Order: sequence, then structure tokens, then C-alpha cells
Amino acid sequence: MFALVEFVFFIISGLLSLLIIALIVAAVLSWLVAFDIINLRNRLAGSLYYGLQRFTEPLLNPIRRFVPPLGGVDLSFIILFLLLQGIQSILLPAARNAVLGLLI
Repeated sequence: MFALVEFVFFIISGLLSLLIIALIVAAVLSWLVAFDIINLRNRLAGSLYYGLQRFTEPLLNPIRRFVPPLGGVDLSFIILFLLLQGIQSILLPAARNAVLGLLI
């Protein structure tokens, strides 16, 4: 039973890591597109950009409703990044320890 709990929390941590990586890549790619370094007419760049946008925008839009851009800078990426890091490094280990404590 302990191995199953460890495995579930390992998978959740891995998924959060992938989400953080996708968020970082989406932010960097959006900057590269904004500064016209990457052209979206390139099939690979366009499909990667639009795919990451479809994946990250539903997570960023609720934050954008509460935090407006400050001086034209969108802070929703930073806020979501910090939230995901906090969940992964603080809440997830605490939840894992609580579940394991209930099984003892």
C-alpha cells in the first residue's frame, strides 16, 4: 500500500514538473514571437506555439481576471509558476506525509 501511495505522489510530482516546463517554454516562445525572432508561419514553430497556448491559457486566464497587467507586463506566468512550485515543494510532500501517516 505504501508503494502505491509513493507511486501516485511520484506521478503527480512528475506531472507538475511537466506543467512547469510547458509554462516556461510557452513564456519564452511568446517572447520570441513578440520580438519577431520566431516566425509563426514556420509549421513547427506555429504548431508548438499554438499547442502550448491551448495548454497553458486555460490555467492563466483565471489569474488574469484578478491580476491586471502592470505596465504592460503580464504577471500571470510568474504567479502560476510560483503557485505550481509551492504546490510541488510544500503541499505535495505534506499531503504525502499525511496520507502515509493515516496508513500507519
